[in-house]
Amino acid sequence: MCGICGFTGRLATSEEILERMMNRIIHRGPDSGGKHIDDGVSMGFRRLSIIDLDGGHQPIYNETKDMVITFNGEIYNYQELREELIAKGHTMSSDADTEVLLHGYEEYGEDLLPRLRGMFAFVIWDKKTQTLFGARDFFGIKPFYYSLIDGQMVYGSEIKSILEYPNFKKEVNKEALENYLTFQYSVLPETFFKGVFKLMPAHCFTFHNGKLDIKRYWEPVFAADHSKSLEDFVDEIDNVMQDSIKKHKTSSDVEVGSFLSSGVDSSYVAASFHGDKTFTVGFDYEKYNEIDYAKALSEKINIDNYSKLISKEEYWDSIGKVQYHMDEPLADPSAIALYFVSQTAAKQVKVALSGEGADEFFGGYNIYREPHALLPLTRLPRPIRKGLGAVAKVMPKIKGRNYLIRGSKDLQERFIGNAFMFQEKEREKILKNPTGKYPHTTLTKPFYDKVKDQDDVTKMQYIDIHFWLIGDILLKADKMSMAHSLEVRVPFLDRDVFDVARTVPTEYKVTKENTKFAMRQAAHRYLPDMVAEKKKLGFPVPIRIWLREDACYNKVKAAFTSPAAAEFFNTEEIVKYLDDHKNGKVDNSRKIWTIYMFLVWHEQFFAA
Repeated sequence: MCGICGFTGRLATSEEILERMMNRIIHRGPDSGGKHIDDGVSMGFRRLSIIDLDGGHQPIYNETKDMVITFNGEIYNYQELREELIAKGHTMSSDADTEVLLHGYEEYGEDLLPRLRGMFAFVIWDKKTQTLFGARDFFGIKPFYYSLIDGQMVYGSEIKSILEYPNFKKEVNKEALENYLTFQYSVLPETFFKGVFKLMPAHCFTFHNGKLDIKRYWEPVFAADHSKSLEDFVDEIDNVMQDSIKKHKTSSDVEVGSFLSSGVDSSYVAASFHGDKTFTVGFDYEKYNEIDYAKALSEKINIDNYSKLISKEEYWDSIGKVQYHMDEPLADPSAIALYFVSQTAAKQVKVALSGEGADEFFGGYNIYREPHALLPLTRLPRPIRKGLGAVAKVMPKIKGRNYLIRGSKDLQERFIGNAFMFQEKEREKILKNPTGKYPHTTLTKPFYDKVKDQDDVTKMQYIDIHFWLIGDILLKADKMSMAHSLEVRVPFLDRDVFDVARTVPTEYKVTKENTKFAMRQAAHRYLPDMVAEKKKLGFPVPIRIWLREDACYNKVKAAFTSPAAAEFFNTEEIVKYLDDHKNGKVDNSRKIWTIYMFLVWHEQFFAA
């Protein structure tokens, strides 16, 4: 795992600028650094040595030295591709997967990309044509940011690198803030830093003569296969997962560990990876502590478990560092737990496997059961549903009210992913200068349109793959692990695994009893029932409790009444959210956290 950064064009101080950019992301690759600088481009690289420890230094060149690559990620089928390219006459100078990408691009151009199996963000400079080519992996496991400044392209694995480039004007993107309040993460292609953009997953680009051309090279498509039995799918899921886990473990010349919570996803991976170490964190509250589960499973599968009990003080003290490493505000409280489990793992290993992606691929989120639960309402004619919802909105807050309100809405109105923080009217009320741009349905509509013929659960999976997975799950996995120079690999988020998952019918994904039904049956082969059938919990964090305690309440209130808060928010409105929560009137913890994380992030990057 590594970090890359650079820019096109040549400046008088190119080497000094590139060095500063590289130093800002040294945590991504503390083992070594490398540069390529010529009249057309400056390319920087920070290395965390995983494969070909002696020969995998970057940048890497082709035989004629007229093409050069820097690469962040791992290619799990690189050995097969390497043999294929050697047979076609290419000469390899190392055993690294990076070189396979370079020669593969020479041979196939951008048609190389669908042939890859792995996680990646890379750039290739072609000296002959003075063209920069780059790509990001299928699901967005590895990040890639860019900005166009004075006719040149500036890029990096983290936004922090781009901030070091001369003439970049640091400014908060208020449209990003507005939509973040609804989604709890940065959802637009343009980031919280105005003028800095994300290259989206499964996209590639060319930059030539000041012109940037971006295109999508692959798209996930669900196509249920009703000709197979449940047992057929269970066999296919287990076979492809065992292969993926093996590939993700063996593509390494260093020891590999595994994260382990009490959930089925990480437990399935941990029970299958044949390693020696698992890593778990928890809190000193029974409901929020998964350590006992993890230790019991680790004993059963004969693996050592390393755990950490996170104190309230440690959690709160780390928030600033977490938002700094995140680059953009993220309001998922579990990001900080992931920061600590990465810290714990990094003391023992350089690579850890994790369970991200299982929910999106196999139908694991509890909210995926909602379409079935709402059937009595959604079968009614739309005008009747809308009428019931209108009546429910003016009713007192009694049991069943929310059911009527949600049932009155079409799926596209009510579902944007696992988090839905502030409705448009709510965010207009708390923001000092709302822009009114991009209501949530505008952002999700193009994706809903692509799956309009699918059932509701599949639509929800598709939305989560394009929103929640990218903006929340994978962002925190990459940034929190890299903060500790740890490579996290995600065997569920594999092209071959998706090729199986895309064919699983909904009745084998979500049932009345549970989610991820077929995948859980596969996990049963390795796990005790109490783990394989455990309900989806996530990374539980007791912020609801903490925000009612004086110390934490006062800390947040100080932020809510600060000059920075007054710049963006109507402070009396956001303080009311905080006070109502502390007084037990309503659980506002997630909304409070969303605002607070933005203010902490703002302090990290914009405080004088």
